[in-house]
Amino acid sequence: MTKRCDWANSSPEMQAYHDNEWGHPEHATPVLFELLCLETYQAGLSWQTVINKRAAFRRAFYNYDIERVAAMTADDLERLLTNKAIIRNRLKLTATINNARVLANWSASVPFDDWLWAFVDGQPVRHAVTTMAEIPATTDLARTIAKAMKKRGFKFVGPTTVYSFLQAAGLVNDHLISCDWAPENQVRGVS
Repeated sequence: MTKRCDWANSSPEMQAYHDNEWGHPEHATPVLFELLCLETYQAGLSWQTVINKRAAFRRAFYNYDIERVAAMTADDLERLLTNKAIIRNRLKLTATINNARVLANWSASVPFDDWLWAFVDGQPVRHAVTTMAEIPATTDLARTIAKAMKKRGFKFVGPTTVYSFLQAAGLVNDHLISCDWAPENQVRGVS
Protein backbone atom coordinates (compact mmCIF):
# COMPACT_ATOMS: atom_id res chain seq x y z
CA MET A 1 0.00 0.00 0.00
CA THR A 2 1.30 3.45 -0.95
CA LYS A 3 2.04 5.72 2.00
CA ARG A 4 1.76 9.47 1.43
CA CYS A 5 1.83 12.59 3.54
CA ASP A 6 -1.58 12.99 5.20
CA TRP A 7 -2.62 16.05 3.18
CA ALA A 8 -2.14 14.24 -0.14
CA ASN A 9 -4.90 11.69 0.34
CA SER A 10 -7.86 14.03 -0.13
CA SER A 11 -8.20 13.62 -3.91
CA PRO A 12 -6.53 12.05 -6.96
CA GLU A 13 -5.31 15.52 -8.00
CA MET A 14 -3.66 16.06 -4.62
CA GLN A 15 -2.07 12.61 -4.83
CA ALA A 16 -0.66 13.35 -8.28
CA TYR A 17 0.73 16.71 -7.14
CA HIS A 18 2.30 15.09 -4.07
CA ASP A 19 3.72 12.13 -5.96
CA ASN A 20 5.07 13.96 -9.00
CA GLU A 21 5.97 17.47 -7.87
CA TRP A 22 5.87 18.44 -4.20
CA GLY A 23 9.30 18.26 -2.64
CA HIS A 24 11.04 17.26 -5.88
CA PRO A 25 14.06 19.54 -6.43
CA GLU A 26 13.15 21.93 -9.26
CA HIS A 27 15.61 24.13 -11.15
CA ALA A 28 13.72 25.21 -14.28
CA THR A 29 12.84 28.88 -13.88
CA PRO A 30 9.48 28.64 -15.71
CA VAL A 31 8.40 25.82 -13.37
CA LEU A 32 9.69 27.72 -10.33
CA PHE A 33 7.66 30.70 -11.54
CA GLU A 34 4.50 28.60 -11.80
CA LEU A 35 5.03 27.09 -8.35
CA LEU A 36 5.56 30.55 -6.85
CA CYS A 37 2.37 31.77 -8.52
CA LEU A 38 0.37 28.82 -7.24
CA GLU A 39 1.54 29.52 -3.70
CA THR A 40 0.46 33.16 -3.99
CA TYR A 41 -2.97 32.05 -5.19
CA GLN A 42 -3.27 29.66 -2.24
CA ALA A 43 -2.89 32.35 0.44
CA GLY A 44 -6.11 32.22 2.47
CA LEU A 45 -7.56 29.36 0.42
CA SER A 46 -7.29 25.59 0.36
CA TRP A 47 -4.64 23.91 -1.74
CA GLN A 48 -7.39 21.77 -3.29
CA THR A 49 -8.98 24.96 -4.68
CA VAL A 50 -5.70 25.96 -6.31
CA ILE A 51 -5.09 22.49 -7.75
CA ASN A 52 -8.64 22.46 -9.16
CA LYS A 53 -7.99 25.77 -10.96
CA ARG A 54 -4.44 25.02 -12.07
CA ALA A 55 -5.30 24.18 -15.69
CA ALA A 56 -7.34 27.38 -15.99
CA PHE A 57 -4.45 29.40 -14.57
CA ARG A 58 -2.12 27.82 -17.09
CA ARG A 59 -4.44 28.88 -19.91
CA ALA A 60 -4.87 32.39 -18.48
CA PHE A 61 -1.11 32.89 -18.08
CA TYR A 62 0.15 31.31 -21.30
CA ASN A 63 1.47 28.22 -19.50
CA TYR A 64 3.48 30.60 -17.32
CA ASP A 65 5.60 31.79 -20.23
CA ILE A 66 7.55 34.44 -18.33
CA GLU A 67 8.01 36.83 -21.27
CA ARG A 68 4.34 36.68 -22.28
CA VAL A 69 3.09 37.15 -18.71
CA ALA A 70 5.54 40.02 -18.20
CA ALA A 71 4.07 41.73 -21.27
CA MET A 72 0.50 41.59 -19.94
CA THR A 73 -1.24 44.95 -19.64
CA ALA A 74 -3.85 46.58 -17.44
CA ASP A 75 -6.45 45.45 -20.00
CA ASP A 76 -5.24 41.88 -19.61
CA LEU A 77 -5.58 42.19 -15.84
CA GLU A 78 -9.17 43.43 -16.20
CA ARG A 79 -9.92 40.49 -18.49
CA LEU A 80 -8.46 38.08 -15.91
CA LEU A 81 -10.68 39.59 -13.23
CA THR A 82 -13.73 38.43 -15.21
CA ASN A 83 -12.42 34.87 -15.70
CA LYS A 84 -14.58 32.70 -13.43
CA ALA A 85 -12.31 29.70 -13.94
CA ILE A 86 -9.47 31.23 -11.89
CA ILE A 87 -9.09 32.86 -8.48
CA ARG A 88 -9.99 36.47 -9.21
CA ASN A 89 -7.98 38.36 -6.65
CA ARG A 90 -6.52 41.58 -8.03
CA LEU A 91 -3.50 41.56 -5.71
CA LYS A 92 -2.61 37.96 -6.54
CA LEU A 93 -3.06 38.43 -10.29
CA THR A 94 -1.08 41.67 -10.23
CA ALA A 95 1.67 39.87 -8.32
CA THR A 96 1.83 37.20 -11.04
CA ILE A 97 2.41 39.82 -13.73
CA ASN A 98 4.84 41.78 -11.55
CA ASN A 99 6.83 38.66 -10.64
CA ALA A 100 7.06 37.67 -14.30
CA ARG A 101 8.51 41.11 -14.99
CA VAL A 102 11.07 40.65 -12.21
CA LEU A 103 12.15 37.35 -13.77
CA ALA A 104 12.07 38.69 -17.34
CA ASN A 105 14.33 41.55 -16.29
CA TRP A 106 16.54 39.44 -14.01
CA SER A 107 19.93 41.12 -14.09
CA ALA A 108 21.76 39.19 -11.43
CA SER A 109 25.12 37.66 -12.27
CA VAL A 110 23.61 34.22 -11.68
CA PRO A 111 20.38 32.76 -13.07
CA PHE A 112 17.31 32.89 -10.82
CA ASP A 113 17.39 29.18 -9.98
CA ASP A 114 21.07 29.34 -8.95
CA TRP A 115 20.35 32.46 -6.89
CA LEU A 116 17.46 30.72 -5.14
CA TRP A 117 19.24 27.42 -4.56
CA ALA A 118 22.29 29.23 -3.13
CA PHE A 119 20.20 29.94 -0.02
CA VAL A 120 20.31 26.18 0.71
CA ASP A 121 23.83 25.58 -0.65
CA GLY A 122 22.33 23.69 -3.58
CA GLN A 123 20.93 20.90 -1.40
CA PRO A 124 17.37 20.45 -0.10
CA VAL A 125 16.85 21.13 3.58
CA ARG A 126 15.40 18.00 5.16
CA HIS A 127 13.03 18.21 8.09
CA ALA A 128 12.56 14.63 9.24
CA VAL A 129 9.04 15.02 10.60
CA THR A 130 6.66 12.33 11.74
CA THR A 131 3.42 14.36 11.78
CA MET A 132 2.03 17.27 9.82
CA ALA A 133 1.82 19.23 13.08
CA GLU A 134 5.64 19.28 13.21
CA ILE A 135 5.89 21.16 9.92
CA PRO A 136 6.29 24.88 10.56
CA ALA A 137 4.27 27.54 8.78
CA THR A 138 7.52 29.39 8.11
CA THR A 139 11.18 29.39 9.11
CA ASP A 140 14.13 31.76 9.38
CA LEU A 141 15.23 30.52 5.95
CA ALA A 142 11.86 31.49 4.45
CA ARG A 143 11.99 34.89 6.15
CA THR A 144 15.49 35.49 4.73
CA ILE A 145 14.45 34.48 1.21
CA ALA A 146 11.21 36.48 1.40
CA LYS A 147 13.18 39.57 2.35
CA ALA A 148 15.67 39.00 -0.48
CA MET A 149 12.85 38.42 -2.98
CA LYS A 150 11.06 41.61 -1.90
CA LYS A 151 14.33 43.50 -2.32
CA ARG A 152 14.49 42.17 -5.89
CA GLY A 153 10.96 43.46 -6.52
CA PHE A 154 8.83 40.33 -6.09
CA LYS A 155 5.33 40.87 -4.70
CA PHE A 156 3.10 38.71 -2.48
CA VAL A 157 6.11 36.82 -1.13
CA GLY A 158 5.63 36.81 2.62
CA PRO A 159 7.49 34.23 4.71
CA THR A 160 4.59 31.76 4.83
CA THR A 161 4.06 31.88 1.06
CA VAL A 162 7.80 31.56 0.49
CA TYR A 163 8.04 28.58 2.84
CA SER A 164 5.27 26.81 0.93
CA PHE A 165 7.08 27.66 -2.30
CA LEU A 166 10.33 26.20 -0.94
CA GLN A 167 8.47 23.00 -0.08
CA ALA A 168 6.80 22.83 -3.48
CA ALA A 169 10.06 23.43 -5.35
CA GLY A 170 12.00 20.91 -3.28
CA LEU A 171 14.38 23.33 -1.60
CA VAL A 172 12.81 22.08 1.62
CA ASN A 173 11.75 18.46 1.93
CA ASP A 174 8.95 18.06 4.44
CA HIS A 175 7.70 14.63 3.39
CA LEU A 176 6.76 12.71 6.51
CA ILE A 177 9.21 9.98 7.50
CA SER A 178 6.41 7.45 6.92
CA CYS A 179 5.84 8.72 3.34
CA ASP A 180 7.14 6.64 0.44
CA TRP A 181 8.51 9.89 -1.04
CA ALA A 182 10.65 10.71 2.00
CA PRO A 183 14.34 10.69 1.03
CA GLU A 184 15.03 8.03 3.64
CA ASN A 185 12.58 5.72 1.88
CA GLN A 186 13.84 6.59 -1.61
CA VAL A 187 17.32 5.47 -0.59
CA ARG A 188 15.90 2.16 0.58
CA GLY A 189 14.02 1.83 -2.69
CA VAL A 190 10.55 1.83 -1.18
CA SER A 191 8.93 3.60 -4.10
